[in-house]
Amino acid sequence: ILSQEDDAEVRRVTLSNTGPSTCELEITSYVELALTAHAADRAHPAFSKLFIETEHLTRTGALLARRRRRAPEEPDFWAAHMAVVEGNTVGQREFETDRAKFIGRGRDLHEPIAILSGTPLSCSAGATLDPIFALRRRVRIEPGRTARIHFWTFAAASRQEAFELIDKHNDLTAFDRAEVLA
Repeated sequence: ILSQEDDAEVRRVTLSNTGPSTCELEITSYVELALTAHAADRAHPAFSKLFIETEHLTRTGALLARRRRRAPEEPDFWAAHMAVVEGNTVGQREFETDRAKFIGRGRDLHEPIAILSGTPLSCSAGATLDPIFALRRRVRIEPGRTARIHFWTFAAASRQEAFELIDKHNDLTAFDRAEVLA
């Protein structure tokens, strides 16, 4: 769903346990970052990504990225990604911002090492050659119950605006509002 109020998108994953026993499932999001015009990214994708820095916001679990300006007249551009869970979470939040660590050497997105290895994500952020947003949450679902994860992605013109979007949507009712307005 695209938000009618903000520069935001939300994707809801619904997991239902129809079996007789409790299950635990791990859900991982993945977003490639460009933070520039499509034509500029297509023309020089590796060069374009050199200007992106990422960080993890511990309080909300959100990932934040900004594109460093190459010239003073360029506008600021920020993006954020977070997961809001409706259900019982297990373990710590995990995240990754480096595409090479997520996919692994000699692999592609069809078989990324971060999914197939069973190991935790590195939880590293900062400057990288190929930035991504990846969030992982583990949920425990009792028999006959359902869990939902809302993956929000935001675009903002400033760090403050990105924080405001994260705070505004870090609530289970934010999805319902976006759904009604859509």
